[in-house]
Amino acid sequence: MNVTEGYRRDVSYGLINITSENTTITSGFHYPIPQGMDKAINGITIVILFITMISLGCTMEITKIKAHILQPKGVVIALVAQFGIMPLTAFCLAKVFQLEPIEAVTVLICGCCPGGNLSNIFTLALQGDMNLSILMTTCSTVVALGAMPLLLYLYCQGFSGLENAVPYAGIIIALILTLVPCAIGIAINHWASRYSQMIVKVGLSILLIASVAIAVMTSITLGGMLWLVLSPQLLAVASLMPLIGYLFGYILSTLFRMASECKRTIAVETGCQNIQLCSTILKVAFPLEVIGPLFLFPLIYIIFQALEALLFIVVFRCYQRRKPPTEGK
Repeated sequence: MNVTEGYRRDVSYGLINITSENTTITSGFHYPIPQGMDKAINGITIVILFITMISLGCTMEITKIKAHILQPKGVVIALVAQFGIMPLTAFCLAKVFQLEPIEAVTVLICGCCPGGNLSNIFTLALQGDMNLSILMTTCSTVVALGAMPLLLYLYCQGFSGLENAVPYAGIIIALILTLVPCAIGIAINHWASRYSQMIVKVGLSILLIASVAIAVMTSITLGGMLWLVLSPQLLAVASLMPLIGYLFGYILSTLFRMASECKRTIAVETGCQNIQLCSTILKVAFPLEVIGPLFLFPLIYIIFQALEALLFIVVFRCYQRRKPPTEGK
């Protein structure tokens, strides 16, 4: 038995016992990270999520939100795409590549996450509907409070040993940590809008610095273990999930005859998952002995998510430049 097989079997056993019997069972996997540094990473992860959602809230305007609420066609289509296409894609890929239970639940959590705020940046680059993008990110986060536990419960029934493995408490806590700061940001933009731009700039700067800090601390402590996550199966899943989301999101919005900018927006919103939320859930919901290096899966996912989005942006910009001047106007 090689190291990877032993790790998978031990971790899967630990997951099933912890979730079904509510007892603390340690596996053969030992997490080589100091307790102080682990607390620092947890704290920074939560701070990043909090600051990012405040900054996101500061970019939203109540009047524009009302306009989309009164004509909710785009939001409804995007919600159906987000919570219909991505969870089903994660489930099918986990089945096709025969992932281990802990790997399957990691992928399912990623697939059931709401839209991420990285999609707002991609939407801007693709000249999409920014109001729809920001509203969709917020709405999907709110809907995720009920949809995410429900979808995880339903899809986990298809895996032996995962019927009771959904970390509901951890998911709800992590989702609340995103909704509260977003509401704070909306309130700031509504009643003290003169501070909104400054908060967004400061928030993005702190986000960048904190992300670098987490990357450095993680690489120092887990650099030698990253190969455990870089299996061919997980790499294939991480590369195919966002691509399928982008394509099917665009196809679905095309079937409902949405405007071109809305098609691009819904496509991006479908394929872009809230990876920060996924990482937070994995860190909060599972003991270190259980999740092991798999909490790095969202990092691999976001790399493919960004690379594929950048490819679409390059293709779109090239297409825009080659359009006739009259059509461009």
